[in-house]
Amino acid sequence: MLRSFVSSNKSDVFKCHSIHESSLHNIPYACSYSNGAKRGETPHIAVATEQGTVDILNTTKRDDWDVESQRVTVQPHANGVFDVRWSPSDTLLATASGDHTVRISTLSSSAASQDRTLHILRGHSGTVKSIAWDPAHDGTVLCSGGRDGWICLWDLRVGERSASGEISPVFSIPMAHDLEGKASRSKSSRGRLVPGMPLQSITSLLYTDTHPYGIVSSCCADGIVNLWDVRLPSNNKRSKAKKTSKQVVKPLYTSTDPTAAGGSRRGRGITTLAGGSGPTAALVFALGIDSRVHTYTLPSLQALSGHTAPEPAPAPAPIPSTVVTYDDPHAFSDPRMKTNSFYVRMATSPCGRWLAAGSATGGRAYLYDISLAGRAGEIISAGWGAGVELKGQLGEMGAVDWANGMLATCADDGTVRVWRPDLEVSRQCRTDPDEMRWNWAWSTDA
Repeated sequence: MLRSFVSSNKSDVFKCHSIHESSLHNIPYACSYSNGAKRGETPHIAVATEQGTVDILNTTKRDDWDVESQRVTVQPHANGVFDVRWSPSDTLLATASGDHTVRISTLSSSAASQDRTLHILRGHSGTVKSIAWDPAHDGTVLCSGGRDGWICLWDLRVGERSASGEISPVFSIPMAHDLEGKASRSKSSRGRLVPGMPLQSITSLLYTDTHPYGIVSSCCADGIVNLWDVRLPSNNKRSKAKKTSKQVVKPLYTSTDPTAAGGSRRGRGITTLAGGSGPTAALVFALGIDSRVHTYTLPSLQALSGHTAPEPAPAPAPIPSTVVTYDDPHAFSDPRMKTNSFYVRMATSPCGRWLAAGSATGGRAYLYDISLAGRAGEIISAGWGAGVELKGQLGEMGAVDWANGMLATCADDGTVRVWRPDLEVSRQCRTDPDEMRWNWAWSTDA
């Protein structure tokens, strides 16, 4: 099925328009299909950009050269938006920005453009990189992770408000991936503060079905992921937290680091976490800057990948490096997939069988069949997990997301491209590529 994905050059490409006369295009940083789109309803996707705007696009299949459905554009920030998420009922959007805030916007047609921002959430001292809504509390509870290393929990019903109306977090986990305090600043022999190790930025957050109060987090420094119980008491006053450095909130579970296996001198960071569903419901997938997708179990966060290093196949019939070998059947990679950028993301399909990852070069994305992940004993051939390549854009292909029956990819050329499975068009593209490339982009074996 993955080899049948195609995209029309005439009707499946959307441009992110710049709001500045000096710029020709607006680079998309993040995208998110609505929850309804994942269930097969109207496929609305929110695309967040470097200029602080969010475009709401309708990616319903249309005829060639048909006019695009009217889009809605909101601008909750004047700085880049690094993550965007729909509330469970799709009535609100949460955005994470370089202005150190999370903002909650309404999409109600009755709201004037200047009144769409309902709440400003301020609690981070650096860029906010990731957000996630609590599925059990529609539109009221969410969490965020920032470059400052903090995880903040917000309750829009009871959060403390400043004089300007901004909301403070009700729960905070300071330096969530720096449990040993290595990144803290220390004093020199003369008593002056000197920089410590770089802050371990929180890169991704994920609620899971296996723990109703649990949040899984990842960071930029290594492949370790943590599961936190957000019911645990914590002090949300940053000043007091600094004074009580010994009082550290501990995660319920902490994984080993699969990115440091195979003789690697150091761990590599994680850019994205994605939960499985259906056949992969008890798994979490993590895209690392080691250009591999790693697999963990829930709720224990046991790292299935990374236990042994893949061994080169003997000549004269080498196994392509795109293939998941028996040495590590739970890691997915391709020699051309480069994910050494924290702008490159990953997403799992609503059916839980497929995974898409962007790439830092070449305008490429990669698709993997993950339906047997976590069940290595059922793998009957070394080639079961070979990647499929999508190429139809320019520059870094960072953000990706799935709806029911389609995938969206975002690239540095300021475009969003939608891919859909179509066996007949895919067959024609392979039969007559010179003719078909004028109208279509299609998947190829990676």
